[in-house]
Amino acid sequence: MFDKPIQDYYPAEIAICYGCGRENPQGLHIKTHWDGETGVCRFTPRPEHTAFPGFVYGGLLASLIDCHSIGTAIAAMYTHEGRDPAADTSITCVTGKLDISYKHPTPMGMELLLRATISELGARKAIVACTLEAAGAVCVVGETVAVRVESRAGMQGHHPA
Repeated sequence: MFDKPIQDYYPAEIAICYGCGRENPQGLHIKTHWDGETGVCRFTPRPEHTAFPGFVYGGLLASLIDCHSIGTAIAAMYTHEGRDPAADTSITCVTGKLDISYKHPTPMGMELLLRATISELGARKAIVACTLEAAGAVCVVGETVAVRVESRAGMQGHHPA
């Protein structure tokens, strides 16, 4: 749907989130590709994301689902409103609720695939369902409530201070 990941449309002054902010040099740089129905993200954990030998740290997995789900909600809001993220005022959301279920340990050493869809979409809130897979197996599922807020410099669309 968009020609680049939704996070690449965020204004530079607010693109500082540790998870998805392109302006955060130490961040994860999560990227959400939106096709109009599904948000897709691919991420390969680095050695420092290890929980114990051979497995990914669960907090990282929650962060991936959180940022990817928020990105999916923002992209869906642009689409629903028929707006262009490159030309229109930015849409920003924060996480209202994050529910994570770990189904299987997630192995290190491979690319993870996240897919997110909109379960419910309103003017100020979206509910996003997300799965995280490794080698075709669903390891984590999540549901995120994204709450729309007015964009402010210094606040990246996730976690209220």
